[in-house]
Amino acid sequence: MLRSVVNATGSVTLIQVSLVGYLAAVAALCGCDGRRPSGPEESQKATQASGSDDAGGGKAASSAFAFDLSKPSSPKAGSDSAVPVTCTPFDDVAEYSGLVHVYDNGENGMSLMAEATGGGSGWLDYDRDGHPDLHVGQGGDPSVSVRDQEPSDRLFRNLPGEDGGSSFVDVTERARLRETGYSQGVAIGDFDDDGFDDIYVTNAGTNALFRNLGDGTFVDVTDESGTGDSRWSSSAAWADLDGDHDLDLYVCNYLQYDILDPLPCNNPQGEARICHPRDIDPWPDACFINNGDGTFREAAREMGLFGPGNKGLGVAVADFTGDGLCDLYVANDTEANFLFVNQGGGRFEERAMVLGCAVDRLGRTQASMGLAVGDYDNDGNLDIYSAHFYDESNTLYRGLGSAGFEDVTGLVGLHTPTLPRLGFGTVFCDFDADGYMDLFIANGHIENYPGNPLLAQQPQLFEWNGSSFHDCSSMAGPFFEIRQVARGVAMADHDGDGDCDLAVIHQNTPLALLENQADLGRWLGLTFVGTTSNRRGIGCKATVRCGDRTVVQQLIAGMSYASTHQPRLFFGLGPNADDAPTTCQVEITWPSGIVQTLDAVALGQTLTVTEPAAN
Repeated sequence: MLRSVVNATGSVTLIQVSLVGYLAAVAALCGCDGRRPSGPEESQKATQASGSDDAGGGKAASSAFAFDLSKPSSPKAGSDSAVPVTCTPFDDVAEYSGLVHVYDNGENGMSLMAEATGGGSGWLDYDRDGHPDLHVGQGGDPSVSVRDQEPSDRLFRNLPGEDGGSSFVDVTERARLRETGYSQGVAIGDFDDDGFDDIYVTNAGTNALFRNLGDGTFVDVTDESGTGDSRWSSSAAWADLDGDHDLDLYVCNYLQYDILDPLPCNNPQGEARICHPRDIDPWPDACFINNGDGTFREAAREMGLFGPGNKGLGVAVADFTGDGLCDLYVANDTEANFLFVNQGGGRFEERAMVLGCAVDRLGRTQASMGLAVGDYDNDGNLDIYSAHFYDESNTLYRGLGSAGFEDVTGLVGLHTPTLPRLGFGTVFCDFDADGYMDLFIANGHIENYPGNPLLAQQPQLFEWNGSSFHDCSSMAGPFFEIRQVARGVAMADHDGDGDCDLAVIHQNTPLALLENQADLGRWLGLTFVGTTSNRRGIGCKATVRCGDRTVVQQLIAGMSYASTHQPRLFFGLGPNADDAPTTCQVEITWPSGIVQTLDAVALGQTLTVTEPAAN
């Protein structure tokens, strides 16, 4: 058949490609030859045979095309050409800062499914001193029915260090925050709009809601609030889903798997293995609507927040369609992902397949876990990055506005490097403020049988240069050389120096606090205080205009995996230069619809913006 190709000069060339060659090339590009390895050992052999290496490099797949499909269709909007790749260095300062915690998944050789998934954290300013504190989940023995003696989740208070960094102190007991469920995720939100962050913990068992009393302590309000979902839950997110200006709660539920009476799963040799999600029925997700009096009602089905085959592991709440209403994207394991598009009036319609973000470009469902959402190409539309299973490739859906999404994973260099990894928590951020978005991925296999060589894996850091993403992990510091079993990732500026730092939760090894060591370009941080809108400002849309550069971001709920970021927007506005603007204009559209404009805002600061009164 004939294909038209636009070359670098803009002219069109016709080339002839056989149908067989075309299909083979697409399969090679997308990593699909019609066969799927049946297990980790077989997957490793298949990966080695294809030329991929464990560092994420490897040989490019051969192609019958006479043109290079590894190049993106267009560079980043606003840039004339690609820039050289740089890399942000990170230091793990967790132990030095006193942030010492190990998520114990309690594995004992039985390969229980819940052992494989859990481990998240959430940033909050529980004492309103201006420094982000960290709540971290804990597992324990998954086979114990009475959990009073199991280890509790922990709350670490962030105190300014003498050297300008952070010093963390465990204040769990002092805060009266005891949560001994088999924890999976952490969702932070101020559900009663009193200015103090509250904590919701998802469990493989009954979830828990802790209300912040404002005096440094918390109280368990699970029963009276009606939010104690007893199904196996994973990620959760607080957002205003019904438009009444307070925060509602969306909870991803996973599988009908009883950890106290687990389904036995074994390999052909009779050895215990993690069960395949396709063999277990799903639990539908839950949506708890805030009644405004400390109670909630479950309303997922009546609002249209339901889809077949729901096996939710990740969620992001944002205005994906550009109509000013918040939508929900749900990452499902081995099933098609959901995009619930807000129809107004508290009603949603599932449209992921129609809008191009349910499956990959070959129409295959994938094992979706964590989500990163951002505008990597700076075209004003939100893009979605979904982390997937080993030998499956993560997927980048480029946002096309009201037209939906397109899978551009291979076109921007993100297909081959992620094949030998299994991704969970993932984050978009311009870590060095050079004006180009970066991507962090926490990796680790789920098959925890003794001796599995693929279980512990290295994290990855990709830098966007305006044309494609490049794996620069080898230049990012010693942390990226260590193999661990990573799960949740939560982002915050923990030390108040303006950049983005990361808390990374591992299974059975200490958590990491990755402190950003970049020499920042021009930047601006924004935090929000809602008055008519929800107090955290979840759903705010900010447009920053600085010289000839315009950057648009939203304060998105959820994202990553089983974790909550600090409610802060970070704008990278390009390298420092003598003639570069030092001020910018900021336009904020609040969830209430109020539009606020700030002129001559100085760069190099994190500015807290309070919502003005409606006219």
